[in-house]
Amino acid sequence: MEKDFSWKLGIPALLFVSIWFSPHPAELTDQSWRMFGLFVATILAIILRPLPMGAVTIIGMIVGVLTGLVPLTAPKSDPGAPYALMGFGNSTIWLIVMAFLISRGFIKTGLGRRIALFFVSKLGGRMLGVSYGLAAADFVLSPAIPSATARGGGIMAPIMKSIALTYDSQPGPTRRRAGAFLAINVGQVNAITCAMFLTAMAGNPLIASLAGQLDVELTWTNWAAGAIVPGICALIVVSWVVYKIYPPELKETPEAKNMAAHELAKLGRLTYGEKVLAGTFVLLLLLWTMGDLWLGISATTTAFVGVIVLLLTNVLTWEDITKEKAAWDTMTWFAVLYMMATALSAYGFIEWISKTIAGGLSGFSWGVALVLLVLIYFFSHYLFASATAHISAMYVAFLGAAIALGAPPLMSALVLAYTSNLFTSLTQYAGGASPTLFGQNYITVGEWWRTSAIAGLVSITIWLVIGGAWMNLIGFW
Repeated sequence: MEKDFSWKLGIPALLFVSIWFSPHPAELTDQSWRMFGLFVATILAIILRPLPMGAVTIIGMIVGVLTGLVPLTAPKSDPGAPYALMGFGNSTIWLIVMAFLISRGFIKTGLGRRIALFFVSKLGGRMLGVSYGLAAADFVLSPAIPSATARGGGIMAPIMKSIALTYDSQPGPTRRRAGAFLAINVGQVNAITCAMFLTAMAGNPLIASLAGQLDVELTWTNWAAGAIVPGICALIVVSWVVYKIYPPELKETPEAKNMAAHELAKLGRLTYGEKVLAGTFVLLLLLWTMGDLWLGISATTTAFVGVIVLLLTNVLTWEDITKEKAAWDTMTWFAVLYMMATALSAYGFIEWISKTIAGGLSGFSWGVALVLLVLIYFFSHYLFASATAHISAMYVAFLGAAIALGAPPLMSALVLAYTSNLFTSLTQYAGGASPTLFGQNYITVGEWWRTSAIAGLVSITIWLVIGGAWMNLIGFW
């Protein structure tokens, strides 16, 4: 255990020291090159996981302070310069923290499970219908539950397994009856729903903040507006594709529909907590969609209002707030990675790397170049076990390259943002709900990789072609 810890922490440290003392391109300053070294070392430590991600990023932040790369607080001589604690005051991180707290209400009251059972009870007469029922539930829950693992692994996976066991589909000889298809399909759906809303995945607000460094504003409203048409198309088509290339042995599933209806009957009528949470959720959707445009209420303010309502009605308690570890852990790593990315931008590194990438694609039109950037960005996730690490390492550089090549800034930012979620279904370690679903032991590694590669290409095509046309229609480019 100690040896494992030593090499996992030692390699990033050695990498940082090596970059610190190595020569750098003439266009870069010592400060920008060394900040890059700290950033890469931190990303590598996130991938190797010698410690939890929050702890790793805090270590990286303090190393930056001790080595003089950034001050701890804003310097009086230059208040606009990057500093170590700047990310903790970012409004976008508070949006995701509040969304995590709201999602606690869905789990605590059981409303999330009730919604999933409802859709399965209505659509679950056939196996493809079961997959669409689970997809509809994930879609409805995704704006308010920013944890892909909580939605896919905590709500959908248990229901999916209950359906599989209804037909005696267990890990082993009977896995292909129902369980294998449902498990991989839930993973594909989860990646798509994560892409559809700013508050559907913990890394999405980080994307919005990184895009802001290049003067591209991603809001809850324009994110959802750009995603709604390609997202719904992908939910329909990708589930069908998985059904065709990795079919279940069972096609007719009346027992699944009956099981869901029976479970709903056992739950009885909506409880007080579920009613309050449902009303709050509707209010949040209305304000997230229209509040910023018509009422001047930001998405973050709206999220705070939602949490306050749940506290005042006692649906959530202060103890629930303090125990929501995922929210506070996300705040920590988000704040530090945002600070490092901001520092890299301020020191000129992002501009340099973006121009370098753009130079390699300068012979192509912006449309072809954007497609190539998206495909490289998507399939490079085979090298990552963390969506956050991948986003932090590559998103802003690829967006900068797309803009430098003449691609429309808002469309490019959104397409790369959506891709940052779609690749979480590529492998069993890709992030999101994939590890939890793979851990059900219904699917082999080869089956996961082969099916997800095909489904992923289909999904990316939908988001590029239909999504591109839709965003053009609504004036995003």
